[in-house]
Amino acid sequence: MDGEIRILIECKPISVPLDKKHLDQLYRYFSVTSAKFAILTNGRTFNFYTDLDAPNKLDVRPFFVFDITDFNAGIVTELRKFEKASFDVSAILATAERLKYTSGVKQVISKLIEDPSDEFVRMASSGVYEGRMTSQVREMFTGIVRAAFREVIMDTVKSRLSSALADTEQVIEKIDEPVEEEPDVVTTEEEREGYMIVKAIVRDTISPIRVVMRDQKSYCGILIDNNNRKPLARLWFNRSVKYIGLFDGETEERLIVDSLDKIYDYSDRLRAAAKRYVEA
Repeated sequence: MDGEIRILIECKPISVPLDKKHLDQLYRYFSVTSAKFAILTNGRTFNFYTDLDAPNKLDVRPFFVFDITDFNAGIVTELRKFEKASFDVSAILATAERLKYTSGVKQVISKLIEDPSDEFVRMASSGVYEGRMTSQVREMFTGIVRAAFREVIMDTVKSRLSSALADTEQVIEKIDEPVEEEPDVVTTEEEREGYMIVKAIVRDTISPIRVVMRDQKSYCGILIDNNNRKPLARLWFNRSVKYIGLFDGETEERLIVDSLDKIYDYSDRLRAAAKRYVEA
């Protein structure tokens, strides 16, 4: 970069479970260097830290954790922010706080599922049980709440699977007639990554299976249901100045993207565009 330390890495043996006590050395170095990020790893699990709680003081809770045996597209997207070519402290910090607290809340929810607290049991049962909460009743409702929590999750998963299957059938029915590919069209790695970012952004708005890439000579189109009448975005990457084309209606607006991370700045507009096709 500019000769300054940006990331500190502390490596432990793979047999060592990572714990707060292993942060001691990183904690000391962080306060006396220009590093903004620190990584604690045993070669399998990687914990990313910064100073969200207090300036120049390493947080005790990581804002991002991943295990190399449990990889997914979301993890790859976050890791790419640490590439030398796209490394931007401000951009990473902008998402670090959300990642940190999202991870914390997920841990709390997981614990509640396996071992509901007395307070949570009382809250969950207050609307269905009007009697006195004796120890015997509380014990009964603890089992009920645990089972109900799991059933809600299972029902949600089943619902999404049913919806995905229905979407697949609709796509097969609605898909355009096969289009002959234009000769000499080469889909670049950057276009593929841009497509994956757009797909990840709108996945909570519209079924990912409906988001399709169709590359052209001049731009890479991202369509819903592989239908030209349902454009979601266009990636104008085959030029020195790169643009993303966004659709608020039928009109396309081209906006400069100097890095793939810039696409995230238009997340709200992409979700709004996808939402128009949800019931279509």
